[in-house]
Amino acid sequence: MQVKYLDDLSTLVSLSKRRGFVFQSSEIYGGLNSCWDYGPLGANLKLKVKLSWWKAMTRRQDIVGLDAAILMHPTVWKASGHVDGFSDPLVDCKKCKNRFRQDTALVDGKVTCPSCGSTDVTEPRNFNLMFKTHMGPVENEGAVVYLRPETAQGIFVNFENVATSQRKKIPFGIAQIGKSFRNEITPGNFTFRTREFEQMEMQYFVKPGTDMEWFEIWKKTRWDYYKTIGLKEAKLKFKEHGPTELAHYAKAAFDVFYEFPHGWSELEGIHNRSDFDLSQHQKFSGKKLEYFDEANKEKYLPFVIETAVGCDRLVLAVMCDAYREEPMSAQRNEGGPAQDSAGGDGDTRVVMGFHPSLAPIEIAFLPLSKKPPLQEMATMLRNDFALRHDVEYDETGSIGKRYRRQDEIGTPLCVTIDFESLEDKKVTVRHRDKMTQDRVGVDQLTKYITDKLGNF
Repeated sequence: MQVKYLDDLSTLVSLSKRRGFVFQSSEIYGGLNSCWDYGPLGANLKLKVKLSWWKAMTRRQDIVGLDAAILMHPTVWKASGHVDGFSDPLVDCKKCKNRFRQDTALVDGKVTCPSCGSTDVTEPRNFNLMFKTHMGPVENEGAVVYLRPETAQGIFVNFENVATSQRKKIPFGIAQIGKSFRNEITPGNFTFRTREFEQMEMQYFVKPGTDMEWFEIWKKTRWDYYKTIGLKEAKLKFKEHGPTELAHYAKAAFDVFYEFPHGWSELEGIHNRSDFDLSQHQKFSGKKLEYFDEANKEKYLPFVIETAVGCDRLVLAVMCDAYREEPMSAQRNEGGPAQDSAGGDGDTRVVMGFHPSLAPIEIAFLPLSKKPPLQEMATMLRNDFALRHDVEYDETGSIGKRYRRQDEIGTPLCVTIDFESLEDKKVTVRHRDKMTQDRVGVDQLTKYITDKLGNF
């Protein structure tokens, strides 16, 4: 069977709007560039991605969670280097007025406008990527605050609070999921690079000298995580930062890259941040942030191993990875009370093959027709399973077309209630990936579904 996988993001953009995964923000007003709204299915998918990451982190004995404020004292960003160094060199094209990054538009050694090709550009100027706002009713420089460009600093400034209140001993980590904001100059590729985005970051505090050992441990741990949520290993790779690519705070860094339709791009960064962050905040705040090791009677500033994942990027990767098109002639289900057919042999079905733990809808309940006895039984089952699973009820269209809809949103299991169900108290469970069907007694349905979906 020849299966076609996603090779163009525009296909996914179209499906996302049609099925309610992602919408253009403020679309009725013409939209807002690089801002996206997650629809009902997208919101549930994103929530499950976050829960998957959160559980992978905080179910460990050595990691706790945090939810820091978006608005922070402005000196935080001075200490972190964002106020002085978080900027891009930009130039303006004198011909078409397009503004772009100088370092991404070099052609044969000349800065060339990517829109019109002109080399007549202004001198470069630095534009800070942080969004600036004001706290309080009067706008003045003394009241300037920033929308955070990363969640990591909220962890660093709470290091002592967490260590003390939770009685944590080194090594331990602090995990956080939250919104960040960057006034990106070149956003694009759907939800890959946006100005408002969500990060999933964990800072792991270790004793100096053990940092590279922990760095390697976290590289493997994060790679294994992607396998558990079903991403294809062939589409993942590590990319090491060379000496000229390392951030000013980093001792070592690797990125996890995923092969999106637009090419290999960063999904997650794993960094050895040394003791830069805690030393900077100790210096600027005047507060001692050293850790005292009671057992060894020694005091030191911990080194930090960071894992930082773009939540929106991971959701996009999960969607890209799940998408496939299959010719129906290669997988025709033969008969049964809920025959799996939506047309002729030339049909193609679109499948979002999500891992069951991430599927926005886990089970669809489908009465074979709109006859009241079938509706009542299907509704009863739907309401019962809704207490433990994400479910959907659908009675519109032929059963084959309803199966196609559920394939397209990634539902692993469909439960069809037919006229025989009223007599024998059995239902037909249809599987998304192989399109096989099993006849299951209603009294065995809970165990059957739990076995098939897994206990996530």
